[in-house]
Amino acid sequence: MAQIRQLSLAFAFCWLNALLFAAWNFFITPAAAAAADDHAESVLHSEIARQNNQSLLWGPYRPNLYFGVRPRIPKGLMTGLMWGKIEGYADFQHNIRYTCEQNEGMKGYGWDEYDPRRGGVQSIHDTGNGIDITTSFVKVPGGAHGGNWAVRIKGTLHEDSPRDQKTIVVWYTTQEGEDSVLEAESSDEEFGYDGDVTLKGQSPALGSYKLVVTQGKGVTPKSDHDLSTIRGPGQTVVQSLTYPEEYLWQGKGILFRQMKEGVDWLVQNKYDVQDPPPPWQVYLLANKPGKGNVQIVQKVFEGDFEFDVLFSSESAGVEITSEDLTREVQAATESFEERFKSVFAPKEPFDADKYTKFGHSLFSNLIGGIGYFYGHSVVDRSYAPEYEEDNEGFWEDAAAARARNLQALEGPYELFTSIPSRPFFPRGFLWDEGFHLLPIADWDSDLALEIVHSWYNLMDDDGWIAREQILGAEARSKVPAEFQTQYPHYANPPTLFFIIDDFLDKLFKTNNGTRSASASAAAADIHESLATASLDNSEVGLEHLRRLYPLLERQFQWFRRTQAGDIKSYDREAFSSREAYRWRGRTPTHCLTSGLDDYPRPSPPHPGELHVDLLSWVGVMARTLSRVAGALGLEEEQETYRGILAAIERNLDDLHWSEEQGVYCDATVDAFEEHQLVCHKGYLSLFPFLTGLLPPDSPRLGPLLKFLGDEEEIWSNHGLRSLSKKDEFYGTAENYWRSPVWININYLAIVQLYNLALQDGPHKSTARNLYTRLRRNVVDTVYKSWEETGFAWEQYDPETGKGQRTQHFTGWTSLVVKIMAMEDLAPPPAGESVRDEL
Repeated sequence: MAQIRQLSLAFAFCWLNALLFAAWNFFITPAAAAAADDHAESVLHSEIARQNNQSLLWGPYRPNLYFGVRPRIPKGLMTGLMWGKIEGYADFQHNIRYTCEQNEGMKGYGWDEYDPRRGGVQSIHDTGNGIDITTSFVKVPGGAHGGNWAVRIKGTLHEDSPRDQKTIVVWYTTQEGEDSVLEAESSDEEFGYDGDVTLKGQSPALGSYKLVVTQGKGVTPKSDHDLSTIRGPGQTVVQSLTYPEEYLWQGKGILFRQMKEGVDWLVQNKYDVQDPPPPWQVYLLANKPGKGNVQIVQKVFEGDFEFDVLFSSESAGVEITSEDLTREVQAATESFEERFKSVFAPKEPFDADKYTKFGHSLFSNLIGGIGYFYGHSVVDRSYAPEYEEDNEGFWEDAAAARARNLQALEGPYELFTSIPSRPFFPRGFLWDEGFHLLPIADWDSDLALEIVHSWYNLMDDDGWIAREQILGAEARSKVPAEFQTQYPHYANPPTLFFIIDDFLDKLFKTNNGTRSASASAAAADIHESLATASLDNSEVGLEHLRRLYPLLERQFQWFRRTQAGDIKSYDREAFSSREAYRWRGRTPTHCLTSGLDDYPRPSPPHPGELHVDLLSWVGVMARTLSRVAGALGLEEEQETYRGILAAIERNLDDLHWSEEQGVYCDATVDAFEEHQLVCHKGYLSLFPFLTGLLPPDSPRLGPLLKFLGDEEEIWSNHGLRSLSKKDEFYGTAENYWRSPVWININYLAIVQLYNLALQDGPHKSTARNLYTRLRRNVVDTVYKSWEETGFAWEQYDPETGKGQRTQHFTGWTSLVVKIMAMEDLAPPPAGESVRDEL
């Protein structure tokens, strides 16, 4: 209750200021009154921003680790968990867990429930080590540095594991910053700690703090070996070290180095091959606590175990305890379950308990995969003339320019972002982010806005945002060198505009009084008050839009300038001579910048190409900018963007519609330099429909729906295929976007079919049929694979439905949570096929 009062008082103070200004305005001029209103709104916006920053300061923002906590600040405290069984001398080297990896034999891992403002519970099913690890993390707000936090780490052996199996567990802590201090309090015992371990720290950004690693519960192994005289009986030990900051993130390497030093010393001084000590004792570090920017806390357990890590900020005024942790974990679990029911309650036929557990897992791993990244980015700003891509054979010239290796480090930059996959893609991706934020915005609109602002803070003066954010050495360690460099002429689908659109929808609904009474009552809770603060206070919401609007405009103009297509040179007939676009960065086999990597395009590439998906994305941007301008009262700008959108809609038909194929297609020029459509039917063919640019009475909808539902084209029992079965490139080469089912595109199709099914018109019945079947196919495909493997996957086989490619892909695959929560429209008659309906 004290926490709720704290937030309520803060908001009350802001509103009291506003009322005082309003009262004063009664006696002053209208201009002065308006200025006073603006001031009051600014005060409220600043207070909400401050509270948001406090609420979201700490978190498991190192998603590349199985568990690691850090704050959203550049130079901060970073922690990480390591563990591994130690039955043999080679065990720990091969079985230690730290960074998430695809090849470690996990039977699933991730958050069972998670809310970034409260915490949650993560389960890790480690078959290789024969143990399940549970991390229960909570945050308690208070003070000036994000409050306190705590985590309970519990290990439970599998039934087929030896009951006396030994496990080494390491809590790894580092503190960055020249003016920072981190010190381990000394132990009363010579060889380690029989009780808790206390680390005390201080930094300019975090103030003073204490981190306690409790003794916990579990059997400590014993040894009668002579080594016990210098390496204690399995007690907790601490090594305090000082390393250059650029190496601090390499926790596993530093631990191995310290272990090797200890083993080498034993071999030289104490080791008797005729009487070897037990492996766990060999790998037990010497106890050397003290000051150091690296603190390694090491424990050895026999059998099951449990211990807590308790972080207390001095500014919070009270230290967190294990009893607090127990209580807060229970409260976080109950809160999550209730909120999930209200936000993502699965609708028929997905209202069984098994789907609820499935939904909890996918959404929690999406929102629990949010990370904070800080560091330099690799950028090529040479602006080589070859990058203009104006000549035939331009991809070869561009490759030669890239080979000159004119890239350099820029920054440092910071980014708060969700990620596609913890083991394989632990970094920010521009076109993925908009899909990620759709479910996150339903749960916590202000958190989604924090992430949107973070992305736009990366924009350069021209309006460019790098499509892949690989910030710092730790992030680069997961990326092959040839993919690290970013190029300021490369675009990426601007899916963040989806989130601006979504925020506008929510803002209008909330302030038209459509928010439910239960939702308003729930907002009395401090966490939910912050989650919807920018919706509940319309002026705060509009202030977000005012700050974002010039950045959205700058990005839009960058797209129009750098990705422009050529209409005039080839005497093309189109409503507008301006609205046509092509992706830069093309090669004969790939268009990575489009997001659809190896999807077939016109071959060979040509500077006269036009890409239907890119024109659709620019249409999405124009539509959103028109809406934002309208919300901000910028009527002239609203009309300008409406005009651009109308021209794009006309040009989609003029430049990209194939009457013969009944779909939209990319365009190029033939040997006579005349306009030519190149139709590789698949996701690309649907883009004007997928992005909502076709009105319900469009004459193009009939042919498109027929194509969409054709089982010989892209329809399958597991979702829409990325490429038609009839295409010559179906399933060939890398087969990345050449047959597999992708959930983000299927989600867009489901939403548009749903919208069409609710509107009167010639396609209502067909859309309802397709919506119902596609919704079921997609959810069942992802669910069955998750149930079988323990993971969500990057893509799904259109013939078998099996998950494939990247494991633990809880980015846009998590959109199934929104799909399950969509309305179940009346199912079609039993036995009726999609082909019959069409």
